[in-house]
Amino acid sequence: MTRALMTALATGLLASLIPSTALAGPDSFGPGPVIPGFGPIANIEDHLEIPEGTVFRVSFDTSTGAQDDGLNSTLTSAARFINMHAAAGVPVENIHLAIIIHGGAVHDVSLHRAGPNAELVAALIENGVRIQICGQSAAWYDVTGDDLLPGVEMALSAMTAHALLQSEGYTLNPF
Repeated sequence: MTRALMTALATGLLASLIPSTALAGPDSFGPGPVIPGFGPIANIEDHLEIPEGTVFRVSFDTSTGAQDDGLNSTLTSAARFINMHAAAGVPVENIHLAIIIHGGAVHDVSLHRAGPNAELVAALIENGVRIQICGQSAAWYDVTGDDLLPGVEMALSAMTAHALLQSEGYTLNPF
């Protein structure tokens, strides 16, 4: 038997020993239980335990707008956060999220340019997510409170919004 054939057989044998779930990839993601149209999740069976009674207070931050009239990735991440924790058994009433939007992302929550984000913003707000826009960025981009999607709030600044959320016990999600 040649060395190349032995290597190929050994590689095939090793590959057959790897569980198929390790190679599931994007096909393992599906709709979540709370916001099924957004924030797809994968079921992770052997994750670290989330202690009973855990209450999440998490803020997200984005200045990057959606690409090519698509969905804002931070808004989608917030939906995924809710979906995956609810699926893992955390009561929805224990999940408190806020999203601070500044820079070019202000257009993703504007009545005039939100595109597909409008439906996602509505679903997030319906599920208790606070969405605040930086007033300084809004002024820069000539966006007023009347231009915002329903339920989106105008903060003095993104810095102010984060400081106030931190005083309420929110932590900043780095993703």
